[in-house]
Amino acid sequence: MGQYAGLDVSLKEISICVVDGEGAVVQRSTVATDPEAVARCFADKGLRPDRIVHESGQLSIWLHRQLEKLGLPIICIDARLAHKALSAKLNKSDKADAEGLAQLARTGWYSEVHIRSEASDQLHLLLNARERLVRLRKDLEAHVRGAMKAYGLRMCSISQARQRADFRERLAEAVGDDPFLGVLADTFIPLHETLCAATVDLDAELKTIAQKSPLARRLMTVPGVGKMVALGFIATVDRAERFCRCADIGAFLRLTPRRYQSGETDWSGRISKCGSAPMRALLFEAASCLIRQVKRFSPLKSWAVRLAGRKGFKKAAVATARKIAVILLTIWKDGTEFEWTKDAAT
Repeated sequence: MGQYAGLDVSLKEISICVVDGEGAVVQRSTVATDPEAVARCFADKGLRPDRIVHESGQLSIWLHRQLEKLGLPIICIDARLAHKALSAKLNKSDKADAEGLAQLARTGWYSEVHIRSEASDQLHLLLNARERLVRLRKDLEAHVRGAMKAYGLRMCSISQARQRADFRERLAEAVGDDPFLGVLADTFIPLHETLCAATVDLDAELKTIAQKSPLARRLMTVPGVGKMVALGFIATVDRAERFCRCADIGAFLRLTPRRYQSGETDWSGRISKCGSAPMRALLFEAASCLIRQVKRFSPLKSWAVRLAGRKGFKKAAVATARKIAVILLTIWKDGTEFEWTKDAAT
C-alpha cells in the first residue's frame, strides 16, 4: 500500500500530512521551512511517500529544486486549482490543507506545474528587473509632469530615448528660483538619470545575451520580434518538448478565448489572461509592430492586416500574437528560421 504526502508551505513552517492508499492519515508533523528538515522528518518516521505534493507559491521553486536534489518524489501543483478542492472543507487550517494536498496526491486530481530551469529563472530575473526599471522611470516622469501642472508648467511626454535628457534639462529650467520646486528637481533629476543609466546597461546586457544565443537569433527572424520578445519567450517556455503540438502554446499563454458550455448554452468569450501577463504583453507589442510598423509584406502580415480590417485592430493583434507564439515554438522545435516569401498583396 503506497503512501502520499502533502506539504502546506508558509514562510516559517511546513505542515506535513502523510496518508496511505486508503486515505487514512498515517502521520502529521510540523517542521521549519527547510528542505533538509522535511527530508529528515520522513527519514525519522520511516516514511517513504510515493508522491509528495506542494502548491505553487513564493517558495515553491526553491523548495522543489532542493527536495529534488535530496531524492524526494516532489510534485508542484497549481495552487489556483488546488484551492477549489481545499475550500470544500468548512474549517481552514494548515493541517487541514496539508491533509487535502495529501489526498490530492493519492487520487491524482491535480494539475502539475512546470518548474523552470535555473538558466530560465536567471533570464526571468533580468527581464523582470528591466521591466521594473522602465516602470519606475515612467512613474517618476508621470509624477513630475503631474506635479508641475499645478504651477502651470506643462512638460511634454517622452516617447523617444533622446527626449529623456531633454526632460531633465526642461525640469531644471522650469523650476527657476522657486525653492520648493528646486527641492523637487534636486531630488528627482539624479533619480531619473540613475534609472535611465541602469536601464541602458541592462538593455546592453540583454542584447549581448540575445546575440550569443543561436535560438534567440533564429526567433528574431520573425517580423515584429526583437530581443525582448525572443528572450521572454525562451524564459517562459523553458523547454519546447513540453508541448506535443505547437498550437498548444496559445492555450498555455492564455491567448485563447474562454468557453462555457452547459446543456444548450455554449459561448466563447474573451481570452482568459491567466498565464504569463508580461509574455502576453510582449507578444501583443510584437503583433502591433507587425501590423503597423513592419514595411515588408509576408503571408503573416497580409493575414494580420486583413483580419484587422474585418475585426478591428485589438482583436487582430491578439490573434496575431497567438499566431506569432505558434510560429516561434515551431521555429524552436524545427531548428529553422522564418521564411520570407514574395511580397503579398493586402
